[in-house]
Amino acid sequence: MISFFLPYIGNLQQAARTFNCLTLFLVLGSCANVAPRAIENVIWDQQRMLLEDLGAWQLRGRVNVAYKDENDTPRIRWQQQDTTYNIRLWGTFNVGMTVIEGRPGLVTMEHDGELFRAASPEDLILQQLGYELPVSYLEFWIRGLPAPDSNADMTFNELNQLSQMNQGGWTISFEDPRQYGELSLPREVVVARVEEEIRLTFFGLNWTLDSEFN
Repeated sequence: MISFFLPYIGNLQQAARTFNCLTLFLVLGSCANVAPRAIENVIWDQQRMLLEDLGAWQLRGRVNVAYKDENDTPRIRWQQQDTTYNIRLWGTFNVGMTVIEGRPGLVTMEHDGELFRAASPEDLILQQLGYELPVSYLEFWIRGLPAPDSNADMTFNELNQLSQMNQGGWTISFEDPRQYGELSLPREVVVARVEEEIRLTFFGLNWTLDSEFN
């Protein structure tokens, strides 16, 4: 799913001109409809099963994409329905809208009138950037889950909440967990690979857990 960051990784020079404005919009909207702080996870395996069974969800917030000395901070809306997803990213006043839709066997990305297609998000980022990333893991990481079929080293805080994870050469950190019914979901997620100077920071996340989204 990191394929949806291609326009931002490839065109980050404009970030310095818009960052202050984006930050102001974040501050103005950061206090609305925030879920309560997460409670103690007495049994992690139970929480993990609930997260794995979560098939329909939506998140809204921002993501800072930092690559080497450049960065950009678009807004994000990510809708997931089982194995299909719709992701929108945009800047202030809807500038630079990017729309990504995916399902098994096909992912499309539309940006500035151009349409890109590939069999998987991994294939798309390889085509556009020339290197590989474990992009399908992000669907799991964003929820606070290790991706399946790969070992992960997990660290928990004093409330038995997952606070950090190392998987596939990446470090994933989870901050400010919030309670949505029985589920704890992060308000901030940082995905980083230091040796490649890549860092994705999802923040101000608000979650909707439903089969229908507005």
